[in-house]
Amino acid sequence: MPSTIRLHRVLRTTPDRLYRAFLDADAMAKWLPPHGFTCRVHELDAHVGGRHRMSFTNFSTGSSHSFGGQYLELVENQRIRYDDSFDDPGLPGAMEVTVVLTEVSCGTELNITQQGVPDVIPAEACYPGWQESLTLLAMLVETAVPDE
Repeated sequence: MPSTIRLHRVLRTTPDRLYRAFLDADAMAKWLPPHGFTCRVHELDAHVGGRHRMSFTNFSTGSSHSFGGQYLELVENQRIRYDDSFDDPGLPGAMEVTVVLTEVSCGTELNITQQGVPDVIPAEACYPGWQESLTLLAMLVETAVPDE
């Protein structure tokens, strides 16, 4: 039976910076792949009905897997919902990811729900990768670099 992954963080940043980090191709390539992987964003058309597609490549082995889907809901600085499917027929089914951003006194509360993770991927294996990705996300959005 497909798994559901739930993640929660409070980041010292604004909802706007987090929202942009989820919808900007260069930002996604920087923070989304967990340690040991690179990312190539092939398509990112951030509007409801727009498509996204990317590949993660294992830097050690060179093996790669691609996935993509469609944006289902975008509420600026508050909510992102999209679906994802792997190109690999061995990883069947569609996943749905919901990202909820809530401004709080010390920054932004981030809640992510990923539903429909294929049976061949153990749920417990998803958490370490997501946690690495969220650490990289925090480094990106919590750092404010002034213009020169």
